[in-house]
Amino acid sequence: MTCTSALRHIVLCDFLDGITAAKHAELVYEFSQLKHRIPGILQFEWGPNVSPEGLDDGFTDCFTLTFAGAPARDVYLSHPAHLAFVELLKPWLGRVLVVDYSPQENPG
Repeated sequence: MTCTSALRHIVLCDFLDGITAAKHAELVYEFSQLKHRIPGILQFEWGPNVSPEGLDDGFTDCFTLTFAGAPARDVYLSHPAHLAFVELLKPWLGRVLVVDYSPQENPG
């Protein structure tokens, strides 16, 4: 059973080895600003991977956007601000993994 109409958009990034700390900080900042530029983004979170399990497959950064629902996510995907950010990100990105999900209640 769905507990809310919200939709989570998880973006895992594996940045290229040559990225500088300044460029990384710029990209994180620009990603965070999409919340202010695109309607329907309820929350933006970011953090570097700190898992000790060694199961990250090289992904170093996790970004989570919470949308009001799938229609808001769909607006985001084709919004000019998002497309411009993707072009800024591409030269520094080795790999990316994206997963979207609607939060579910605990079945127990």
